[in-house]
Amino acid sequence: MKISNTITFFIKSFFIFIIMALVATVFSWVVLEPFGQNMMIKLSTQIGLNKGRENGSSSIVIITVDDKSIAYHRWPWPRDYYAKIFRYLHDYSKPSVIGYDSLIQNLDKENPEADKVFFNSIKDIDNLVVGFAGLTENVYEQSRVDRYASDFYEKFKVKVNNPENIEFYGYSGISEYPREYFNSVNHAGSVNVIPDAQGVLRHYPQLIAVQGKFYPSLGLRMYMKMFATDELTLTPDKLIVGKTGAIIPGYIGLNGEGFMSMLRYYKGLNNSGLYSHKTYSASDIIQSYDLIKSGKKPIVDPREFAGKIVFVGSHTYATANGPIDSLRTPIQNGHPGVDIQATNLDNIINSNYMKDSGVLYEFVVFLFMTILSFGLILKFSFFVSLLSIIAVGIVYLIFVYFCYYNGFGVEVITPFVNIALTSVFAYSYRFILEGKNKEKIKQAMGKYLSQDIMKNVVQNIDDIKLGGKKTIVTVLFADIRGFTAISEKMSAEDVSKILNEYFTEIEPIISKYNGVINKFIGDAVMAIFGEPIQDIHHPENAVRCANEMLKKVADLREKWMFEGKPKIEIGVGINTGECFVGNIGSEKRLEYTVIGDTVNLASRIESFNKVYHTNFLVSSSTYSYVNTIADVIKISEVTIRGKSKKMDIYEILRLNDK
Repeated sequence: MKISNTITFFIKSFFIFIIMALVATVFSWVVLEPFGQNMMIKLSTQIGLNKGRENGSSSIVIITVDDKSIAYHRWPWPRDYYAKIFRYLHDYSKPSVIGYDSLIQNLDKENPEADKVFFNSIKDIDNLVVGFAGLTENVYEQSRVDRYASDFYEKFKVKVNNPENIEFYGYSGISEYPREYFNSVNHAGSVNVIPDAQGVLRHYPQLIAVQGKFYPSLGLRMYMKMFATDELTLTPDKLIVGKTGAIIPGYIGLNGEGFMSMLRYYKGLNNSGLYSHKTYSASDIIQSYDLIKSGKKPIVDPREFAGKIVFVGSHTYATANGPIDSLRTPIQNGHPGVDIQATNLDNIINSNYMKDSGVLYEFVVFLFMTILSFGLILKFSFFVSLLSIIAVGIVYLIFVYFCYYNGFGVEVITPFVNIALTSVFAYSYRFILEGKNKEKIKQAMGKYLSQDIMKNVVQNIDDIKLGGKKTIVTVLFADIRGFTAISEKMSAEDVSKILNEYFTEIEPIISKYNGVINKFIGDAVMAIFGEPIQDIHHPENAVRCANEMLKKVADLREKWMFEGKPKIEIGVGINTGECFVGNIGSEKRLEYTVIGDTVNLASRIESFNKVYHTNFLVSSSTYSYVNTIADVIKISEVTIRGKSKKMDIYEILRLNDK
């Protein structure tokens, strides 16, 4: 079965479009989409996220080394300061769980007694979970790294039910605690964070692997401690915590990062907007501990922490005296690390994660947007389709906002990339298709109008109007001799075949000599030379054209006689003179033609071929242009109907300009 050129063209174009769309989609996913998602997370957070709860949970608080604390004592702090914070919480506040968002990897050689106080103070705090980090590069020899990893797993392991078909490579080593610290702590959680390619933290690793052994994040380990469970179940798209019913949605990281979940951030508290959970100055807690010990009223009442989840962190900004502990997140460039840890645990407790849309959603959106955009462009006009596509984009943007508002992390920019690419393809296809259709129409109309007149109309499409100009042209009339009598003896079909063949053969000859067929009049043809095709040699070309037409008819006559068709001859009359050339008719129906005495005279000269039994006659005005190229016989004092004076006409015998 033969496929039309239009369908073939569409199939090839659509195949190219699919390739381009896939490339653009991958590019958008990798480069553009993170920007869009970060923007939408920030927008939905600032305008009102979490179904009415914009800020972090009031059950989670943070003790941080803020500017006030740095002013209280320059950095670095001796560790016995932290000992006071933890003893304050353990002895007087009774929080449900404490998270220490800090990595301790070295002893304080300048304050060994402070280290000793710190290590001894945390030994009996069973609800304290401290941070550690998985390492991709190790500074120690492999045997030491392996030995420490083994010891670490034996002390801090949790049970992970892991299906055999799930595997991620993870880390090769663990940040080492000083032995005294290692012996003092009872629970540890990972503080590893993995920003995206733009350096923004959107996904958090809830579970990492070190040498094939699994460890929960700091927040997840605190949650497990709260509910007294050491068991996790890992699947490709979720992490189930013991028998608590808590399910953390996410995915296995492509590069071995771990089990990643998409954090749902909260709006910042206070004027600074840095923290989304309530914070306390570490210096206030230290002084409160000292005041309680001395029997005085504390700055911060310990009961404020009773039953709450407490994170202890470091200073947020790098100053002359303090470290930096902040990261870029979708909602701010300097987001305190300890607040990110608190946000992670807040998400776990309240099942308040962002949920990734997944590949199926992305494919459905891609398919829907592509088909919808393509259909709108093909069905409606340019402006209507463009406005419709813009409306579709606005509706999708509103839909995306509400998705993020309700915790679904859908694609933001990629669908717009698909719409733009589809629009370019669809408009290009439509433009090419319309061009092909217009060309077909031109070709079809060219069978009714001269191709040259058609070109003139197209070139002046915005300036078509009634009117024209007076100019000198040459008009040619050619008529089949005695065709009426011949046609009476033939069927209508045979008459049509002869005329069609005759006109088909002479049309290229007229075009060859810059002539334009103005009209077919039964078995006669009228052609114009000099307009609309500009040609200063139009009289000579008209004569040469007529001469070649007569030769072609002679060839056709032999062919037709061989086919048993009647003998046919033509007569040609040519006149040169001034005519009105242009559009006549009405505003709704125009015809490009020539009007004037020159036209009438050419027709009457052609009719004299019957009188003088000739085939090729021209007026004296035409002869004046071609007398050097033609041998003629002068026919003197011919009476032309409608003319008061007699005039001379000439029979062209042959052309001698070869």
